[in-house]
Amino acid sequence: MTRQHISSGGPYEDRYGYSRAVRVGGEVHVSGTCAQPPNVEGCDAGVQARDALRIIVEALTAAGASAADVVRTRIYVVDLADADAVLEAHGEVFATVRPAATLLQVAGLIDPALKVEIEATAIVT
Repeated sequence: MTRQHISSGGPYEDRYGYSRAVRVGGEVHVSGTCAQPPNVEGCDAGVQARDALRIIVEALTAAGASAADVVRTRIYVVDLADADAVLEAHGEVFATVRPAATLLQVAGLIDPALKVEIEATAIVT
């Protein structure tokens, strides 16, 4: 089976040894994804979630998949008070797909300004 690495072009991928997404066969695994500037500083969790989801959909597309192929998402929030705004953004992308989803509260993310991180798994049939 071939292995395809999808890069976002970010500086940390080479430095820390990871890919935005990896496709092996019909499975696509998208790494934990956060918003990127200008959608970080001063932006609420809903804005950040929408940007993260945009990046995820771009990675899925680059891997030959789409949001419709997503079977699992994991959502990490720093503050549970942001859950509704984040889940609304999730619903905008996945309302008809309805993947298995988990939302977890975490102590923090890599940048204190980040409020949400999302990862996704897709199966392309």
